[in-house]
Amino acid sequence: MTREPERLPFFVYGTLRPGEANYGRTLRGRTAAEEPAHIGGALLYDGPGYPYATAGPADAVVHGALVRPRDPDYDEVCAVLDRLEGYTPGDPHNLYERVATEAVCPDGRTVRAWVYLAAAPLAARLRATGTPIEGGDWPASRAAAG
Repeated sequence: MTREPERLPFFVYGTLRPGEANYGRTLRGRTAAEEPAHIGGALLYDGPGYPYATAGPADAVVHGALVRPRDPDYDEVCAVLDRLEGYTPGDPHNLYERVATEAVCPDGRTVRAWVYLAAAPLAARLRATGTPIEGGDWPASRAAAG
């Protein structure tokens, strides 16, 4: 017997954030709620047009948004996001892993959510040679750069 994954909201930190390119292609019109949030214990690295998050020290923070797909759209949204992020459950060649985390909302609430973190081989390369994004906020880092 297989168990379906929990129907958690998604914590997004890069091109899936509201207003970013992949949000419009994958999430617009399919969410019941969206709000700013952050996660702790994660680092953000600059990538080729999008960021990567990895597990990090407890005091590290990544800023993003908590998005809750509408119930009728949940399974489709989850499948589309998994494809976009190169994630297949159990595949050792995944680019990202979808893991449960605790997102913190502006009012202090914590919400259990899915987040896509760089899979182990990519995370190791990022830690060795990647460029960390100071402050853990990808849109803010792009605005500051130019």
